Amino acid sequence: METTQTPIRVSAPAAQEIKRLIVEHKLPETAGVRVGVRGGGCSGFSYALNFDYDAAEGDVVFNQDGVRVFCDPKSYMFLKGATLEYSEGLQGKGFHFVNPNAKGSCGCGESFSV
Repeated sequence: METTQTPIRVSAPAAQEIKRLIVEHKLPETAGVRVGVRGGGCSGFSYALNFDYDAAEGDVVFNQDGVRVFCDPKSYMFLKGATLEYSEGLQGKGFHFVNPNAKGSCGCGESFSV
């Protein structure tokens, strides 16, 4: 079920890349991206990003630019208001989070603290 809670945003470049990957991997129309947080990493928490076929019971669900975003309630506490970005550059290409809830992060940007 779609929600009216503070969204986890998906930038236009990230949405475009997610849609491209869904088509490339021949995932069903219900597929979307599952975002989450898990314990670990050099700053305490690390981000999780995967494809999923549908929402799980209790998930917070957003739809942005035609991309479904699934997030479990515990991870949502750390990710509400965050933006999933996608960029290409000299350091390579990939997804990363811009998270206003993070108080600190490691040098690689893969983990954060609150």
